[in-house]
Parts: sequence; structure tokens; C-alpha cells
Amino acid sequence: MSFNTCTHFLLLLLLCLIVITAVLSPAQAQDLTKKKALNNSVTAVFVFGDSTVDPGNNNYIRTPFKSNFPPYGRDFENQIPTGRFTNGRLATDFIVSYIGLKEYIPPYLDPTLSIEELTTGVSFASAGSGNDPLTPRISGVIQMSKQLEYFKEYKKRLEVVLGRTETEDHIKKAVFVVSAGTNDFVVNYFTFPVRRRSFTVSKYQELLMQNVQSFIQDLWELGARRIAVVGLPPMGCLPLVITLQSKNAFLRRGCIELYSSVARDYNQMLQIQVNSKQTLLATQGARIYYVDIYGPVMDLISRHQNLGIDVWDSGCCGTGLLEATFLCNPKSYVCPDASKYVFWDSIHPTETAYYVVFEALRPTIDLIIKD
Repeated sequence: MSFNTCTHFLLLLLLCLIVITAVLSPAQAQDLTKKKALNNSVTAVFVFGDSTVDPGNNNYIRTPFKSNFPPYGRDFENQIPTGRFTNGRLATDFIVSYIGLKEYIPPYLDPTLSIEELTTGVSFASAGSGNDPLTPRISGVIQMSKQLEYFKEYKKRLEVVLGRTETEDHIKKAVFVVSAGTNDFVVNYFTFPVRRRSFTVSKYQELLMQNVQSFIQDLWELGARRIAVVGLPPMGCLPLVITLQSKNAFLRRGCIELYSSVARDYNQMLQIQVNSKQTLLATQGARIYYVDIYGPVMDLISRHQNLGIDVWDSGCCGTGLLEATFLCNPKSYVCPDASKYVFWDSIHPTETAYYVVFEALRPTIDLIIKD
């Protein structure tokens, strides 16, 4: 087996669950989440996307890509491995707490959810998913179109409780978060030859833009008015990408520029598209915003020493170079203090890194939620 073939195999095996990405310890982050947004009438938060925003939907489907076992969840309440691909909370947990609805956003597929939990918001996201329908098929997870179908099902369930008119008003005041795209490149385009045979990178980006635009339009037609569309992180800085793409993975652990440049180009296209949609629908009450995470993550990495971070180029679990999902397991070595790391495993951020990202996003969140 050639090195490139081996590399592609490892990427398929390990990179099906990707990232956004501290300065604060989990305890400090807990205290700071007591900050609440003022002057908002947000009724719920609904989330769609990949592992960056999946709180455990993959627990309820047949896929090997799960994280409902230790050491995942080590710093979550009661040390519960919920299915979040991190040691604690996700950025969307911090968002829902900041808005003042509840402390955590649950997975929609959890059959034990109360009507109150359902009413105040859920996540439909599935780790390993993407904007290209081929991407979730690779890892056997929930497609974005299926996530949308689940939301339609949710609306019908809510109408039984609230009635149609109140449900429409409830959804109109809710916040929608869409976070996907990294898997389309790292797991799909750069690993499998299928899309590369038909699309250049730029043409593939255009394909993804069409799918994102269609998804936003579908949300709009279902009643969504406040929509946050999240861009890509610096993909070349993921520890696993560095390990598999660096010419010397042990001595040269700098970001892989090819992957990060693709993320920047994609984000520029996405921002233009989202801004155009907002302009078109502004008079109809739209608040559709592009959310930049590339900048906050890159700033966290480049200034990590000034921010109290010891390690950014490897994860807290295992060696931090390759481990993720089932390779980060109860038998793995785990660093004693995850707050000193940007990444929890080789591809997913720590809770405190997610909090730093959330803090950077607060001005945009405030624009979306303010009355």
C-alpha cells in the first residue's frame, strides 16, 4: 500500500467527525456562562450540521462514529459522555445558555426529551455530515436533507401542543444555526477521488454553495427568520490533518496551507452568498448572518501562549496526533488539564476552546437575537 493510499484510508477512518474550534478552565467557563443576553425574545434554538454542533444524535443511529463513552464528556456535568465530541460543552450549548433558554441543547433523536426541552430547542446535527450529500453517506450519518425532514416532523409535533398559529410565531422568533462543510473537503473531496474527477476545488465550492443556498431557502420557507450560517475553521491546523499531510509529522507540525487556503476561499464565497440573501430578504424580517470562526480559531492558535494555552498542534486524548472517536476511548491516556489544549482529540476542540470561539461570536449573536 502506497503512502498516499494509506493516508487516504486513515483520513476516511478518522476524519469523519470535524471541527470548529483555552483560555479558561471548565469551572471558570461555567461561571462566565452566567452572562445572559439582554432584550431578547428568542423562543428556541435549532441546530443543523456536523460534529461541531452534534450533542448526541449519532447515539441513536447505526454508525461507528460515536462519542458516548469516556473519556469524552470528562468535564461535562456529572462527567457524562453525552455524544458530544469534546470533553464538555459545545459552542451551541454556550449560545443557548447565553440567550437564557437552558444550559444545554439536546439531540432531537433522544426519545426521553420532555415537551419543554423540545419547545426551547434541539439539535438535528449529525457528526460526519456535510453539505455534499455524498459526505454523510461515506460515514453512514444523517444527511442535511434528513435533518431538515426531522425539523418538519418537529414542527408537526409542536403544532399538536401549541397550535399552528402559535407554532409559526414560535419558529419565527427562534434562532437557527447551520454549521457544516469541513467534512466535505477533509473526508470527501481530498480523500476520495469521486468528486475530484468531476470538480476542481473552485467548482466543488460552487456546488457546496448551491446546496447551502438551497438549505437556507428551505429553512426560510419553513418559517425561519433568524439564521446564523457558520463558516469553516482553518482546516489545515487540525492535528490529524497535520499528522497525515506534513512531510515530517513529528518535527514539522505547522498548519497545512493547502487546506486552510481552501477554507478561506470557501468562507469568502459563503459570506457573499449569505450577505446577498440577507439584503434580498431584509424587508421581510430576515436576520441572516455569516458567522466567522476562521479568525477566532486562528487567533487562538497563533496567540496560544499569550492566552495560557500550552498545546495547539495535538489533542489531549492519547498521543493527540491520530486519536478520535473510537480511537479515543476508556483505555486512552488523557492529559490532566484539557484547558491547556486547543484540541480535545486530534480533530475536535476542548470545551474551553469552544468557549473562546463563542465569546468571539457574541457580537454577531447579539445582532441576531436582539429585539
